[in-house]
Amino acid sequence: MDSLTRIRFLLALAALAVVSPSHRAFAAERHIVVTAVEPKGGANVEKEPFPGPLPEGAGYVLKKPNDEGRWEVAVYVFEPRQIFVDEGDQVTLEFVGINGASHPVTIDAYGQTFELKRGHVNKVTFTADKPGRHRIVCSTHLPTMVSELIVNPKK
Repeated sequence: MDSLTRIRFLLALAALAVVSPSHRAFAAERHIVVTAVEPKGGANVEKEPFPGPLPEGAGYVLKKPNDEGRWEVAVYVFEPRQIFVDEGDQVTLEFVGINGASHPVTIDAYGQTFELKRGHVNKVTFTADKPGRHRIVCSTHLPTMVSELIVNPKK
């Protein structure tokens, strides 16, 4: 490798170190919007046969064919499914109720429990001081309505 290529390589590495979140020397303020949604799909039995049963749990909804032969499937989820922050970050999660009348939400690791209703917003703020994977759960729509808060440890 010639010296010019080596210098470019070292400058590229230095730039990566500066912008990489895992190399931050200070805590960041993170604001993340989390939506409670119900993706849906469906078909007509003439085009697609009605599927077999889904796994158990209120997070899954499978509606049998109606008089015209149309069937539907839906699942309740949080979006995003995984949230990444760094240890020490000041985190605000803003939950927005889009679908579903009510979602009893718990973030055990940070002592947060609240009811999220359609058309409402609930904000929770905490310092991400517990490295690891932490569940965000809607107890009504298990097993599908679960997200992970992943707190990356300081290096």
